[in-house]
Amino acid sequence: MNESLGILETTGLTPTMAAVDRMEKSGDVRVVQCELNDALGVVTKIVGDAAAVQSAIAAGVAMAEQLGGAPLSTVIPRPDPRGWEAIQSPPTHNPLVQQDVVFFPKFETVPPTTPTAARAGKEVPMSTENFALGFIETQGFTAVYEAIDTACKAGNVEVVGKEKLGGGYIAVVIKGDLSSVTAAIDAGRKKVEGLGKLIAAHVLARPSSTVLALLPKP
Repeated sequence: MNESLGILETTGLTPTMAAVDRMEKSGDVRVVQCELNDALGVVTKIVGDAAAVQSAIAAGVAMAEQLGGAPLSTVIPRPDPRGWEAIQSPPTHNPLVQQDVVFFPKFETVPPTTPTAARAGKEVPMSTENFALGFIETQGFTAVYEAIDTACKAGNVEVVGKEKLGGGYIAVVIKGDLSSVTAAIDAGRKKVEGLGKLIAAHVLARPSSTVLALLPKP
C-alpha cells in the first residue's frame, strides 16, 4: 500500500461526524471505514498521500477538540500489508446493541434525471444544496428522546438516523434546511438539562459526501 493511513479516534458520534466532514473538505483523502471501539468512541480510518492525510488529520483533531471529543490520532506511512489485515475490519454486527459496529461509506446512485453531474452515471450522495445535518447526542435515552421531540416541533426537519455507542451514549441525526436545523438543534439542546448529560449538539452546513454516506439509519 503506497498511501498513508490516518487514524482518528474520538469520543462520541457527533465529534466523529464533524471531524469526518472537516477532514474530507480539507484535502484529497477518503474514508475507509469508521468503527465503534466499545468504549464510547469511534475510530475513523482515512487514506491518501502523506501530505493530504497529515493535513486532514490535523483538521479533524481540531474539529473534534472543539466538540469535546478527546481525539487521539496518528499517521502511518505506507502501512505494512500484514498489519493492514488487523487495521481494516470486516463488516461486524453487535447483537447486544442490535446494530453494526463497523461502518463503510455507502453512496447512493442518483437517477439520470437528477440535474447534477450524476447524469454521467456517477455514484454520488444526496444533494447538499441548502441542506444541513443536526446532531443531538446525550448520555441517556430520556434526554435524547425529549430533545429530539422538541427539535422536531421547533422546525421543519426530519430524523434520518439514531446510533448507540454504549455507555448510554445515544446520538440522533436530523436533516433539513440550515435555518430549520439550527433552530431545531438549539431548541433540543435546551431540553437536555435535568434529564441527562449533553454530549454534543452540532449543526453541519452542506455536509460532505462521506458524512452523508456514513449516516446511521433510523
